[in-house]
Amino acid sequence: MSTSQSGDYGRRKHYIPLESNPEVFTELIHTLGVSSSLSFQDVYSLADPDLLSLVPRPVFGLVLIFPAMEDYDRILEEDKKTRPNAYTGKGEDEPVIWFEQTIGNACGLYGLLHCICNGPARQYLKPDSTISNLLKICVPLDPTERALALEASEKVEYAHAHAGKSGHTAAPDPKDDVEHHYVAFVTSNTGNGDVYEMDGMKQGPSKTDVTLKEGEDLLTEAGRNLIKAFIEREQGRSIGFSLMALVET
Repeated sequence: MSTSQSGDYGRRKHYIPLESNPEVFTELIHTLGVSSSLSFQDVYSLADPDLLSLVPRPVFGLVLIFPAMEDYDRILEEDKKTRPNAYTGKGEDEPVIWFEQTIGNACGLYGLLHCICNGPARQYLKPDSTISNLLKICVPLDPTERALALEASEKVEYAHAHAGKSGHTAAPDPKDDVEHHYVAFVTSNTGNGDVYEMDGMKQGPSKTDVTLKEGEDLLTEAGRNLIKAFIEREQGRSIGFSLMALVET
């Protein structure tokens, strides 16, 4: 499996991996202070109109869960070669809020944070909540300081620990190797429709070639094609992909 998600990667902290379950993700964002009108829901197909119609619209963010095997290490190395200088964005003018993953086995947390801290979802954060207060601290910070601030949040750690134990399957040990990784797809905070891939293991946020037009969301054709391309990159070598959408219900 990919060493990037293993328990021996030199992390200062390790969290119980989140189950890829929309109920678990929804419970966690509500605990952090997101409005109860937002929730995560499974996306069962990227092609079947009937199954796509089950997803409420608009979609504010997507979390893709995929097998993080050895090939993922190669992808991370390629990213470092392409972007040798790590991302340094900070402040209110940052097009997206990105968190470097420094907590072991917490990629689910980073995926949902990227969804709720970017794009239209930011309008649904309750004032003086855990997530609102965390953003006040983190937005002015560079990625290294931001990562440390997230690590230091006892309220986030407590909420995650509870969510990690609330799934339908037995919770693994925080330092266990896990076989799947989570990445998010969100729109820019500038309102220009630019779509970003948000992976805390990479050098920074990745601006995609997709820009949504007015009235489009992440599950319109351009967004679906982006997810399809990500999956097809595996060339049939991997199975076990799943997708969740952040929506208003």
